[in-house]
Amino acid sequence: MEALIDIGTLIVSSPEIRGGRPRIAGTGVTVQRIVEWYKLGLMPEEIADEIGHLSLAQVHAALAFYHTNQVEIEAAITADAEESAQLEHPHTL
Repeated sequence: MEALIDIGTLIVSSPEIRGGRPRIAGTGVTVQRIVEWYKLGLMPEEIADEIGHLSLAQVHAALAFYHTNQVEIEAAITADAEESAQLEHPHTL
């Protein structure tokens, strides 16, 4: 029998990796990246297949983290979009 895994250990954050954004433990894959793919219509199974080193459990943990912290993650997504727009069109904003 495999040892039980505390799902609270699947998402981590540290300032020196990905700017402190929440990410899947042991990877550089951020919760935000998983959410963006999910919002594009990919199913959790498809995301796990696309990022081959992630398990389905890790993808679901990222989505659970998002739904629990939706306001903060959405704010980060919006901030990134605004920053990208500013970099692409510096004189229009």
